[in-house]
Amino acid sequence: MNTFLVIVIALLAIMVVVSLVRGIVAFLQSTRLDLENDGDRATEMQLRQNQMMFARIKYQALAVVVVAVLLMFNR
Repeated sequence: MNTFLVIVIALLAIMVVVSLVRGIVAFLQSTRLDLENDGDRATEMQLRQNQMMFARIKYQALAVVVVAVLLMFNR
């Protein structure tokens, strides 16, 4: 069981890094016009950055939960 949980933690950590890199790439692809946009609408790149940030937070929270479960099993 411990091995399985460690593998799940490793996979979640990889997903955190992947979503972080995808968010950074979306940020770098946004143009100066997107950053200076005074409109009320969010651009496609801003929405993608937001999605990647939410995904990163979600995977981090899942990893913390799995670590807590792992600690409970090892007591």
